Amino acid sequence: MPINSFENYPMSWKPSIDKMEKPIYKVLARQLEQDIVNEVLLPGTKLPPQRELADYLDLNVSTISKAFKVCELKGLLSASVGSGTFVSYDALSNAYLLEDTKPKHLIEMGATLPDNASYEPLVLQLKSMLQETDYERWFGYGRAGESLWQKDAAIKLIRRGGFVTTVDHILFANGGQNAIAATLASLCKPGDRIGVDQHTYPGLKTVASMLSVQLVPIKSENDEMSPTSFEDACKNENIKGIYLIPDYHNPTASFMSVKNRKMIAEIAIKYKQFVIEDASYHLLGKKPLPAIASFAPEQVIYIASLSKALAPGLRLAYVAVPSQFKEPISKALYNLNITVSPLLAELTARTIVSNQFELLIAGHQEQTIRRNEIVNKYFTDYTCLGVETGIFRWLLLPGKSKITGAEFEKLAAQQGVQVYAAERFVVGNSCPDRAVRISVCAPKTIEELEQGLMVLKRLLDELT
Repeated sequence: MPINSFENYPMSWKPSIDKMEKPIYKVLARQLEQDIVNEVLLPGTKLPPQRELADYLDLNVSTISKAFKVCELKGLLSASVGSGTFVSYDALSNAYLLEDTKPKHLIEMGATLPDNASYEPLVLQLKSMLQETDYERWFGYGRAGESLWQKDAAIKLIRRGGFVTTVDHILFANGGQNAIAATLASLCKPGDRIGVDQHTYPGLKTVASMLSVQLVPIKSENDEMSPTSFEDACKNENIKGIYLIPDYHNPTASFMSVKNRKMIAEIAIKYKQFVIEDASYHLLGKKPLPAIASFAPEQVIYIASLSKALAPGLRLAYVAVPSQFKEPISKALYNLNITVSPLLAELTARTIVSNQFELLIAGHQEQTIRRNEIVNKYFTDYTCLGVETGIFRWLLLPGKSKITGAEFEKLAAQQGVQVYAAERFVVGNSCPDRAVRISVCAPKTIEELEQGLMVLKRLLDELT
């Protein structure tokens, strides 16, 4: 029997490849991807150690390492120091949540949308602007040097979210997703690693995958990123920075404590880590908590937008950028979109400066509280996380049932309701919660919301 015979040796993966094809590492990577897609290897499966697999295939360890790296950069594998390499739990999930067309015959409770109460006031503001004699200027290129008063509006909005900054740190982006993409593109190279929560915003996942940036899940404690685990990742996982949603985290609806914000900031300063603070939901809380950026202004890229608080069509984000990162992020934003829409920038700035946005936010909160009261009524017997002003909730599936979030999402769709499973948000080898995210404000009417909730409650009752 040859030395590397594994006939009676337990291995989670025993690939068969044609060594005549070259390069072999690509052949092996392709086989690994196919076995994951075809569910020969299930999410969470621990792969054999690289040296063991090299012995089994009679190949160099470097060949195995290169094949694994290819699949890691595609998000199919997740490796951590001391634990090994696993098939990612999100390897087969679809992180592209906004579909090309609105799902027909489904009650929309997947997308995180505010209610449409602000649409009419925004239209009236827009009509007023277009009556002005110099309206042509909003249809040309916007120049950064011509928008100082709009940056004042940005300062006002950001201050509302718990962070005080100055106009020389402000950049404009076409929405939060655009700002995230520009930040990663400017601060990371292919193969770089950044830390994230175990469940995170899918838009970050798709951008990271496109840029070949690896996401490293950092363990949580009490539904918050653990500062201790963050520091461990700084020491052992070779990360360059982290991405966080401290206010009404997407998807788990948690708020990070002020204590943890300070600790995260201190660690970022100590290890020279950049922090992307996504403040998309910072207006959903009744009282703003101090931003992480307020404790580490030279390390944190703070992204504020209005699409989740006012209207998703307001594709504008204000980015407060530390001096050390301003030039590369500014160039990345230019290369991605040259400029933001002057029309949207003007509309948004006027809405903020006139204090109209405070009235609109208050109106949204009133509607959202009403809707959440209905959600609470239907889910009295279940755990549905989130506050009364939140536009989505995190529904934990009954403990007695063994159904996964992905299975429940499929079951709900068959009954005419769209929700999103934890598997769409989970990162790497983190085990997904048995949970689904439910959008409270996406249904157009209260009646439609109740129809969707009745379906979901019936399904939950059948599982208990």
